[in-house]
Amino acid sequence: MSLPLKLALAPLLIPQAVLTRRRLPKLPEAAGPRQGHVGHTGRGGEALSLLILGDSSAAGVGVDHQRLALAGQLSQALAAQLGRRVAWQLCARSGVTTAQALALVADARPADVAVVVSGVNDVVDQVRPAAALRHREALVQALQRQAGVRQVVMTAVPPMDRFAGLPQPLRWLAGRDAAAHEAALRRWAARQPQVSHLPFDLPLDDATLLARDGFHPGAPLYRLWGEALAAHIARAVVPRL
Repeated sequence: MSLPLKLALAPLLIPQAVLTRRRLPKLPEAAGPRQGHVGHTGRGGEALSLLILGDSSAAGVGVDHQRLALAGQLSQALAAQLGRRVAWQLCARSGVTTAQALALVADARPADVAVVVSGVNDVVDQVRPAAALRHREALVQALQRQAGVRQVVMTAVPPMDRFAGLPQPLRWLAGRDAAAHEAALRRWAARQPQVSHLPFDLPLDDATLLARDGFHPGAPLYRLWGEALAAHIARAVVPRL
């Protein structure tokens, strides 16, 4: 959205954003281990090491336990699809932007593949798409340098105009900004040989798939998301390793 239009809407949007932050339930990150092994050493030989890094959706906000969250659902689905043991680790914290996610790399063990979940907080904090891309590039370099990651999967910036927990017109504005971030991310990832991007094609219009805040995934959506990411990694990422 153009800056003049944002400025014109500011008297409405700023109070609405403040009230929305206060009104939305403050859900905790999912409990449970943040690392583990799933599956058996099958035809793939050694275990595939997987790192999940990012914001509240990576941390499992919206469900009670990590086995129901993205890390648990993704690692289980990936082990099943590959017929191979998966050693997984989660480094995530609610509220982080892509730039702030860089600090999480310090806690990461070596990994073959990293899945980065970020972008929503860039939209919330009004980070410009070009700046977010610079932060993503720095994050990829840190993952390669500090954790030996060979392939990075960037999850999509979701269509925030379908977040039921956001009121209008704030939801519309967030959706416009999220779409701009997603378009920039998709173009950038296509030019990076060690980065892939999975578009968002999940049924956010079904409110039963969301957590009770209408903003984070619920258990059904984490399952669908984990399965989609596992299929992408098995098909398009593991062959590059």
